[in-house]
Amino acid sequence: MHYTTASFLAVLGLASAQRLHVVSVSGEGDWALKFSPDNIKVPVGDMIQFQFRAGNHSVVQSNFDNPCEPIKMHTGAEGFYSGYQLVAASEEMDLIPTYTVMVQDESPMWVYCSQGQHCQNGMVMVVNENTAANSSRSLEEYRNLAAEAPDNLAGDVEGIGGETGTTPEPTEPGDETDAPSDEETPATPGDDDTTTGDDTTGDETLTPGSDATPTETADGAASGTEAADEASTSVAQVGGGSMVTVTSPMGFFALAAAFFML
Repeated sequence: MHYTTASFLAVLGLASAQRLHVVSVSGEGDWALKFSPDNIKVPVGDMIQFQFRAGNHSVVQSNFDNPCEPIKMHTGAEGFYSGYQLVAASEEMDLIPTYTVMVQDESPMWVYCSQGQHCQNGMVMVVNENTAANSSRSLEEYRNLAAEAPDNLAGDVEGIGGETGTTPEPTEPGDETDAPSDEETPATPGDDDTTTGDDTTGDETLTPGSDATPTETADGAASGTEAADEASTSVAQVGGGSMVTVTSPMGFFALAAAFFML
């Protein structure tokens, strides 16, 4: 069997780890109406999986200057929008609704929940905050701006920019499990891949803090409850109320197969 150093290094690259970072969306008691963690650093190419733990919430990307409104309304970026994820529908099957996106670059990603007045009430987060470049663009300041936002708007295409799914009840925070296989892992665009609507808004009345209240979308339509049992197959079986990292074994299988063929 013959192989060169170059071929060995090329095949070894297939065995690189794929990391998945978990963020819990809401929860019980003190964890209600919060992302946990709400300020994380995620390298380019890694995945973020939002796990919906209670109520009926969403994940929407905005820009810093216009919290509580989809990013597409103010920039050329598409961004992402999970749609509403009703946890009760999946709990009956011991499953958790999920929404997974890929980080495409190092720019900060500002995120909020579009349900009711959740964004104004502080249900916001940031990925890759960069106060070194601009100290005023912090999570704290973004939350302050959100509190003054006149509207809380959802996107107009559910699931855009990521992959919805379900995962079994999670392991303890910090535990590691196998990452999904190539067939299970979605090809998810990152922070500039969400479709949202235009600047016009509807006439729905919003009820602060209500998980069952329809919420305006960017094109004026009221967004209702989206049952999580319509979601696709789980992206990964991971868990935790804080970020966890998992490593994929698929690269090692590829490595072994490649050497067998040399």
